Formats: sequence, structure tokens, C-alpha cells
Amino acid sequence: MIAAFHSVPWGPMAEHRRILLDGVATQVVRDGEELVAGDGHRVPAEQAIHLPPVEPSKIIAVHLNYHSRVDEFMTKLPPAPTYFQKPTTALNSHGGTVVRPAGCRYLNYEGEIAIVIGETCRNVSISEAEARIAGYTIANDFGLHDFRDTDAGSMLRVKGSDTLCPIGPGVVTDWAFRGKTITTHVNGEIRQEGSTDEMEWDMGYLVADLARTITLLPGDVILSGTPAGSRPAEPGDVVTVMVEGLGALTNTIVEGPTPIDASFGAQPSNSEEVVATALGGDWEHRGVRAPMSPGSGHYRAELDA
Repeated sequence: MIAAFHSVPWGPMAEHRRILLDGVATQVVRDGEELVAGDGHRVPAEQAIHLPPVEPSKIIAVHLNYHSRVDEFMTKLPPAPTYFQKPTTALNSHGGTVVRPAGCRYLNYEGEIAIVIGETCRNVSISEAEARIAGYTIANDFGLHDFRDTDAGSMLRVKGSDTLCPIGPGVVTDWAFRGKTITTHVNGEIRQEGSTDEMEWDMGYLVADLARTITLLPGDVILSGTPAGSRPAEPGDVVTVMVEGLGALTNTIVEGPTPIDASFGAQPSNSEEVVATALGGDWEHRGVRAPMSPGSGHYRAELDA
């Protein structure tokens, strides 16, 4: 995994992807509308079967970072960022299906920019941290809020269930993250819209902060936060996250074939906490104020009817 990542010739601005080519995971570089393998083999990008562009040893995500998201929840940022971890089994790819387990209702999209670590990183300054970043890709930090009542602390099943971390389509090197737009579209309509200028803590800060106590390895992924407008997606929805200069990550929501086993363990919930969080904060559940984000009118709380 890490050895394969080291073999990628990161350099001047380029987009590196991983695809299935004749049944084999293959590193390719984007050249216009085509993907080019090391042996010169060319594949139309639209026809390629994509894999996650890297194989991280860990996926770490920051909680709140975008000011529009903070305002939406009518809260305040903590004095320093807080984080949770998504297991690598949650990894998914561009074009992949995202599974909402049968019996669950609150699977929220969260368009994000993912940092990809390029060199082993531990105890570095913020300026040094930026030099340890190989590049950036797009992520959708899906959350299964039906399990928020039991997993709100760890976020393990909320954010770590299978298929809930699509990243891709490729890692773009030498990309300047400041002043870039990020939008999330559901069935072609904008649901989230923001800018990296909204971020309280930038990419170098997040890497350096984590590396004070955690060794970051080549290929590791850090999700940098989402703007306002995260709402539940439904089976059949096509969700696309677009980031200026990074492209577009598209996934389709499907319902899982097997319901959560009701004979043991925590069960999906539709408590006030679950509904309020999934629908953008207490404001919509409690009627404190009107929705503020693009697309929020498409997901009005049933209790407001």
C-alpha cells in the first residue's frame, strides 16, 4: 500500500488516478479526457473503472471548520480543531455506489477537500507541513446519522460504515487550495456551496496539528471539513462534489439489501438529536429560524409541515 504510493512520480501539477485495467489496479495520469498508464495504454476517463486514488493507512476528519457550517448550527468553533477517524474499509471511489442500510433514513452527504500526505510526517511546523502534502483530492464524508445517539462521540458507525468515504477521482499535485470553490450537487441541483476561504484552519495547520502526536504516513488522508447545507440523500440520488481545480466526484446512493439486525446492538434512531443534526441543526427541528443554505428548502423537516 505505502510502497505503491511511494512509486508514484509526484511532481509538477498533474492528476494521478488508480483504475482497474484488464482486471489489475493500475496507476494512471490524466491527459485531457484520457487516462495514460505507465506503458502508454490509454483509456477514456469516462469509461474507466475508478479505484480510490490512494490506499491510506488511516483516514482522519476534522469536525467543524467552515464558518458557514458553524453559523448553520448556531454554534461556535472550539479553540482548536477536533477530529474523528474513518476506518479504511469505508473507502469508496469515483463512480461507486454509497449504501444506505435498509431501515435507515438519515444518510447525509458532506462535500470536502481531502489532503493526501506525501512524506512521513511527525512534529513539523505549519510551514513544514505543507511541504509534506503530496496533493489533494475530493471527498464526500457521508454520515449515517441514524446511529448518532449511540456513536456521537466516536462517530464510528455514523461516519465509518462501509462505502461512506468516496474519494477521487484523482490526486492533483501542486494545487493551491486558497480561494477555491466547493459545491455539492444532488441530481444536478446545488445543495452545498462554499469556499476554502471559509476555513478557520487551513491544510498546513491541520497536518501539523495532527502530526504533533500521530505519525502521518504517505497516502494518509485528512478530510478538511464541509460548508453548510449537508442534508440526507435518498436511494437513487446522484451526488456530485465539485472542487475548483480538482474536478468532480460522483456517486449514486443505493439501499442496502440487508436491514440492520434488530436482535442485538444499537438500532437506527430518529430521535430529536438525529433529526436535528441530519437536517442542519436545531433551527429546522425547533423552528428557531428559517433555512439559510442552498438547497435547504428541498429537505424541509417533516415536523415543520
